Amino acid sequence: MSRVRGTNTSVEKKVFSYLKKKGVYFQRHYRKSPGSPDIAIPKRKLCVFIDGDFWHGRRIKRTYRKLTPFWKDKILTNIKRDKRNKRKLRRLGWKVMRVWESDLKKNTEKTLEKVVDFLTDK
Repeated sequence: MSRVRGTNTSVEKKVFSYLKKKGVYFQRHYRKSPGSPDIAIPKRKLCVFIDGDFWHGRRIKRTYRKLTPFWKDKILTNIKRDKRNKRKLRRLGWKVMRVWESDLKKNTEKTLEKVVDFLTDK
């Protein structure tokens, strides 16, 4: 588990690169807000989280029975933390977008355009 990266994953790098090509100004891993969003525009209070499907519990209902108690607890804790951080950000006036790793892999261009639209208010 020590080799699992929490920041600057290949999926994040792909999104960062795309946003730079489109000329979108953003800050990476903005630590001044709850949850340290992967992408943030503090002046406009916009943030994007880029989440891995396994780690953040997408489709947890499908895999839950197969997981060991350690992983069940770990993933459920991550889900609760994500919800708590989203609530905190919303209370502070932030707009929050969540992007899933599988969506980026399946529909890369469409998903990247959704991120750009969200960050540029198109």
